[in-house]
Amino acid sequence: MDAYLARLPTGQRDALQRLRLQIRRLLPGAVETISYGMPAFKVGNRAVVWFAGWKSHCSVYPLTDTFVVAHADALQGYRRTRGSLHFQADAPLPEPLVEELVRARLADLDHGERGGA
Repeated sequence: MDAYLARLPTGQRDALQRLRLQIRRLLPGAVETISYGMPAFKVGNRAVVWFAGWKSHCSVYPLTDTFVVAHADALQGYRRTRGSLHFQADAPLPEPLVEELVRARLADLDHGERGGA
């Protein structure tokens, strides 16, 4: 994960490092790894959340349809694709939104859902 972050432009690296530290606090027993070419956090043998830096934005994964519906107001103004939430390095995701995303993902995994949208 350190090597992945080191390759990014400073702004993205800083934003994703903040996200990394927040996720680490939310998932204290998680293992940091690279999955699908992106930094990920695994609990047991299951990946919980991924993040990435792209040319024009940063992303966090997975973003489920259920999460989008439940947090429609909080997601106003963010771009997203099927399965990902995009944000700019100079406008990181609010910590409460990240916390809700991680909690929702853990709940999905507890109910046997794999993620995605």
